Amino acid sequence: MIPPETRQLIEYRLGEASEALGDAELLARNGRSRSALNRAYYAMFYSVLAVLTFRGLGTSKHSGAIALFDKEFVKTGLLHTRLSEWLHEAFAKRQKADYDEVTSVSEEDACQLIGRASEFCQEVARYLKTTQGNTE
Repeated sequence: MIPPETRQLIEYRLGEASEALGDAELLARNGRSRSALNRAYYAMFYSVLAVLTFRGLGTSKHSGAIALFDKEFVKTGLLHTRLSEWLHEAFAKRQKADYDEVTSVSEEDACQLIGRASEFCQEVARYLKTTQGNTE
């Protein structure tokens, strides 16, 4: 049985993921590709935090959360390897878009990442729902 506080935190993280994904879609529709890419990555990241919370795991660093996600869910076969590939790619693109001095993000790149982020979030939510009951 999952403690109510843990279930509440998982639901909160999934809500953050949903909100970030909606923001990404809105930004992309308004020609804000770089910001859309950022929010799409964060949708994935918040989903990772939700699934790590389910296992009682956490970290303060993005790279640590990604490493734990790979170790606990991808390498064990609980979640598909493409999710890890998409997450790593999104992290690298977000880093470049946010921290390189001069960079641009194409509308195509942003839209592709939003699509992957949507599928990523859906698969993580589906995993959580089937593993520990309804979290939505």
